Amino acid sequence: MKQRIYDHLVFLYGEEQAVAVADRLGILLAEFASRHPDLAAERTGERISERDSILIIYGDMVQEEGVAPLQSLADFLSGTVSGTVSTVHILPFYPYSSDDGFSVIDYKEVDPQLGDWPDVVHIGRAFRLMFDAVVNHISVQSDWFSGFLQDDPCYRNYFTVVEPGADLSQVFRPRALPLLTEVETVVGPKQVWTTFSADQVDLNYAESEILLEVIDTLLFYVAHGAEFIRLDAIAYIWKEEGTPCIHLPQTHEIIRLMRAVLDIVAPHVAIITETNVPHEDNISYFGNGTNEAQMVYNFSLPPLTLHAFHIGNAETLSKWARSLTVPSVETTFFNFLASHDGIGLTPARGLLSDEEVQSMAQRVEELGGYVSYRTNPDGSKSAYELNINFLDALRDPGNVHKEIELEVRRFIASQAIMLAFKGVPGIYFHSLFGSRNWREGVGQTGRNRSINREKLQVKALTAELADKESLRHRVFTYYCRLLDIRRAEPAFHPNGEQVVLDIDPALFALRRRSIDGRSTVFCLQHVSSERRRIQLPIESAPLRNLLNGEILNSKFIDLAPFDVLWLQPIDPYR
Repeated sequence: MKQRIYDHLVFLYGEEQAVAVADRLGILLAEFASRHPDLAAERTGERISERDSILIIYGDMVQEEGVAPLQSLADFLSGTVSGTVSTVHILPFYPYSSDDGFSVIDYKEVDPQLGDWPDVVHIGRAFRLMFDAVVNHISVQSDWFSGFLQDDPCYRNYFTVVEPGADLSQVFRPRALPLLTEVETVVGPKQVWTTFSADQVDLNYAESEILLEVIDTLLFYVAHGAEFIRLDAIAYIWKEEGTPCIHLPQTHEIIRLMRAVLDIVAPHVAIITETNVPHEDNISYFGNGTNEAQMVYNFSLPPLTLHAFHIGNAETLSKWARSLTVPSVETTFFNFLASHDGIGLTPARGLLSDEEVQSMAQRVEELGGYVSYRTNPDGSKSAYELNINFLDALRDPGNVHKEIELEVRRFIASQAIMLAFKGVPGIYFHSLFGSRNWREGVGQTGRNRSINREKLQVKALTAELADKESLRHRVFTYYCRLLDIRRAEPAFHPNGEQVVLDIDPALFALRRRSIDGRSTVFCLQHVSSERRRIQLPIESAPLRNLLNGEILNSKFIDLAPFDVLWLQPIDPYR
């Protein structure tokens, strides 16, 4: 393992520099191991299983007067989803200057408006924890950048300075914003690299000191309970003039180094890469199955699922699902449909036509959502993200006043697809609790993504959940039922077999089978509002519907609009 680390450093910095960096890194790891010897113990048992799901939430998304938000969050989640959800992904809870937490001022502090580290650790007593490592960039209000502006030798090379005349024509742009920002330093103006905004200045990983700082930060998160670390926007971290500056070999090498480090001092911790890019690029972050991320975000799933419900046809989704593979049993997909961000369209390119993408974007706007654009190399702009609550994104623009039960059925059918998928489900808070578009938030912040980032008062939220006629109650109840069934069924193990079944164009159907082959579940999700009869490709009945216990004595099934059936043969060995 030490040789692996040294080889990674040689690749990044050359042999001469690698020796010194390796020595410093070795000291860092030895000190960490001496302080936390229990974390270095070889992992026993499974890292993840069918019992795992990850709830994605901001630290202040549920609030009550006079109580620190992280304390409110701990109490609320313990009272609602303990035993149903295994892991909580607290979105960046560090001090920040913009982008709802993703412009971090200090990686090692908790935003005092949210609480403190003991509050985070307290949540970790009831749930496994997932932290963000927002290490592509840092806030211009950080001490690091302040030191850079003062030409402090310690920070002089922490950021990428671009000289006039540099060839940046090939750089891939994720947003329609300037790539460079001019800042005034004590030694004169400089152009610094800002991939995402002028407030978020990119770190310079060509400087080995930055790499050591970031690894130290990752270890700090592990010491505070992180079992999953999300590498935010990691695809952009290495800059090389004359290249697209995305997915570069050095980027993968850094992730391999991070993986090697964690395998030594905290082998129970998993890396999750967040790369909102086309599918083939996205899965490259699995590496060879043993040396990069244990999980990657399954970014193509949200737009393809939404498209299936918009047209009442799951054929494109099913075709893509058949192509999914992972390189080893150490890896799996982090499946999600909604998140704090919007629905990325770049991962749908090549899977959906430009016309299909545009049609989806137009429908989202008709449903009260927004479309965000990025700048292409030729100067043109294209839609890259749909900003809308996923429940609202599924509605019918021609009739948005249909009965609530149909809306719930359609939404739950979409979520059942994600829960049935091979991998680990990531569930956004506003999906689990049945929220709608928050257009007022967009008006307040001027940011499209605010539409799905509403802050809720615990008292009002609890009252709505108690009202059996409310949308929140119905969504939450149905959703938790699916999660509880999933937790109890070995066929949903992330490493269990998955076969996409070709039954009917309006049906997304999977056969899931446990690792030992002793348990099988047929997962049927109807994406159409039309009734239809289907025939299951099995030899015989009876089957038990895990959702309601009903026994089906025929392989011919009549489907109502947006039906979900998770069927298990009475003979569990079939």
